[in-house]
This record gives sequence, structure tokens and C-alpha cells, in this order.
Amino acid sequence: MSGTLSPARPGFDFSSLTFLLVALISGLAGALQAPALSLFLTSEIHVRPFMVGLFYTANALVGIVVSQLLAHYSDRLDSRKMLIIGCCLLGAGASVLFAWNRNYYLLLIFGIFFASFGASATSQMFAMAREYSDRTGRESAFFGSLMRAQISVAWMISPPLAFALALGYSFSAMYLTAALMFMLCALVVQTLLPAVTREPQAAEAPLVEPRQNRHATLLLFIACALMWASNGLYLIAMPLYVVQDLLLPEKLAGTMMGVAAGLEIPVMLLAGYYVRQLGKRPIMLLAAIAGTLFYAGTLLVCNALSMLLLQGLNAIFIGILAAMGMLYFQDMMPGQAGAATTLFSNAIRLGWIIGGSLVGVVAEFWHWQQVFWLALVMMLAALICLWRVPEPGKK
Repeated sequence: MSGTLSPARPGFDFSSLTFLLVALISGLAGALQAPALSLFLTSEIHVRPFMVGLFYTANALVGIVVSQLLAHYSDRLDSRKMLIIGCCLLGAGASVLFAWNRNYYLLLIFGIFFASFGASATSQMFAMAREYSDRTGRESAFFGSLMRAQISVAWMISPPLAFALALGYSFSAMYLTAALMFMLCALVVQTLLPAVTREPQAAEAPLVEPRQNRHATLLLFIACALMWASNGLYLIAMPLYVVQDLLLPEKLAGTMMGVAAGLEIPVMLLAGYYVRQLGKRPIMLLAAIAGTLFYAGTLLVCNALSMLLLQGLNAIFIGILAAMGMLYFQDMMPGQAGAATTLFSNAIRLGWIIGGSLVGVVAEFWHWQQVFWLALVMMLAALICLWRVPEPGKK
């Protein structure tokens, strides 16, 4: 089963289901660590808020550098399989380091470095899945949406589990569980996934198309970074806005996140189903419009029911962006699945750097509601950029 890939009939076979399983396991591993990181740094490492922010910023910056280097290297490999396994093992090593070490600077240097490889395993796995769907004649958009839905499922499961392990047992138990998930992911990749070899590229076509699309790809990158920055602003500010400004129950924030995550899954599947008829550009524009309306609505409503109802727009926004954004980059950069997938991942990281840097400044001088004004402005800028990005394959 771990041999080379042979052409298969369109539809789902064992390898297709294994890709979905790998996406779920890698998502569980990542989502076990991220939600409780700030709590870990403050309660276990006992660092000041500034050092917490520094850790997040360094994590995003190192992640961008590592993922770009891996993308450059991976697009020259015959198969990404061993690279994914290596990234999973390094991710497991990072989790073990977080489980047993309590020195801030060792975690800042070595922990972040190894964890960046672990995070890159997911990007490489999506790139390998794109090459797999191309080689076997499957519909890449719908298959990619199914895989991305597994990440959403993981984010519905892992955060409650992470807090239960950390608060009910210890942070060591939480991180060791994440390490086991990385090890399981490496085992599944080694034993069950086929070695997807890359199609040989025509002599005249290696990088001509990406260079022709360079300006459009840059606009797409800016648009995605701005949209993820808006999402980052919202996720950081929303709980405090709900509790401190609106004086609503604390549990409402968690309920809103859960409702949005649950609704994202059918949105992703519907987007993957209809993208072939409608095209990626109209669907991505729909996501940007939904996001703009969502942040505008957040500025207007002030009661629990309205905030929950708005999560429908939020789910359309994030569900389409998460499912179609990566595929949009891949179609704009044919023959460079690894670089395209990593570029999308780095747009997410850059968005979090922008959002995390701005949210404290805005809230310090004004109120939490003003953060959503900034998110709305960035969404409008993203919509303008997306409007100028053509459908892949068109000029």
C-alpha cells in the first residue's frame, strides 16, 4: 500500500480516505497545542504579556521562513512522502520539548523552530493531495474541500480536549497527547499513503505560467493576508468585546465559535461542489462580501441572538476562504503545488502577525468595538484586491 501511485478511477478509494484521515490526525495534533498556548506561557512559564506576544510573533515569523524553505525544496522532490514524515517527527519532538521544558528561551528558539516543521507537515500534505487528485483524475476542488473540512472537525474536537487535559491533568499530558498524534500521523503516512510522484513538466513550461501570473498572485496573497488579519482581529477581540463592552455572558463567545466552526463544514463542501460550475473567483468574492457584511453587522448588533445569527456570514467567509484560497493559489501556480500551498499558509501567518500587532494598539487607545472598524476596512481593501484577480487560466 505504501508503494507508488497508479492511476485510479474517479471517486473515492482507500488512498483517498487515507488522505482524509491524515488531514484529520494532523489537524488534531496542531489544534491540541494552539488554543492553550497563551495560558501555558502565563501559568507554566510565568512570563509577562509582552513575552507572550513576542512568542506568537516569533512563532509566525519562523514559520514563514521554514515553510518557504521547505516549499522551495519540496517542489524539486519526486515525492513529498518522506518530507511529511520528517516534519511529523520534528513536530512530535517539539511537543515533547514543550511537555518537559519550562525555560522560555529554549522554547522560543528550539521549540518554535521544531514546531514550524510540524506545522509545515499539513501544508505539504495538502500539496501532495493536490498532486494525487491531478494524477488520478479526481475533482481537486471538492477533494480539497473535504480535506479542509477534516481540519475544521479537528478544531471542533481538539480545543475542548486540550483544555480538559491541561486543566484536568497537566500541560505535559496535553503536549504528550499532541506528540502521539504527530507520531500516529507519521505512521499512517508511512504505511498507508502511496508515494505520489510528480508529473514531469514540459520543457517549455516550468515557470512560465507562474511568472505571467505574478501580479495576480501577489494581489491574491495580499487579499488573503488582509482577510486572515481581519479574522485574527475578531478572534482576539471578540471575547473581550462580548464580556467587557456588551456585558454578555462569557460562555457566549465559546458558543459563537462553536456555531461558526460547525457551519463552516457544510459551507466548505458546498463550495467544493459548486466551484466547477461557478469558478473560484466568484466564490472567493462571495467570501469577501460575506466577511464584509459580517464585520459591518458586528458593529451594529449588541444582543446574543443577533451575534449568533451573524455566525452564518462568518461561516461563509471563513469556510470558503479556508477551502478555496489554497486551491486558488495552486491553480495560479501550476507545477508548484508546494510553493502555492505554503504561500497560502504564509498569508494566514502574516494575517495573524498583522492582527495580533494591531489589536492591542487599537484597543489601548479606544475600545474593543473599534477593532471591528479596522477589520471592516481591511475587508474592503481585500475585496478590492480580489476583484482584480482573474479566474485561474484567464488573463
